[in-house]
Amino acid sequence: MTLAQIVEALSLEVFTPAADLSVDASSGYAGDLLSDVMGNAPGGAVWVTVQTHANVIAVATLRDVAAVIVAGGHKPEPEIIAKAEAETIALLGSNLSVFDIAGRLYKMGLRSE
Repeated sequence: MTLAQIVEALSLEVFTPAADLSVDASSGYAGDLLSDVMGNAPGGAVWVTVQTHANVIAVATLRDVAAVIVAGGHKPEPEIIAKAEAETIALLGSNLSVFDIAGRLYKMGLRSE
């Protein structure tokens, strides 16, 4: 399923409008402990977190995730959005909780690897 399909189905806010939403998401991953994400998030995953700092973008780039969804209504600062755009990371947002987003992604067919 593409990021565009996920954005539409979950009514996500797109913080990085230049991001390529035609990219396929291969799996999902939820977590806020960056060392866990660095060690376990598969490439191509949609990563759901409440973290909004610059290290999120660094980890997303390192793990080659398809997108980061910031949950719980948290909003990244403009410099974080600019970093995501520079690294071509799709940065998305939702007022839903991490739990709700993960459940909806699972229901849509995304699984952990």
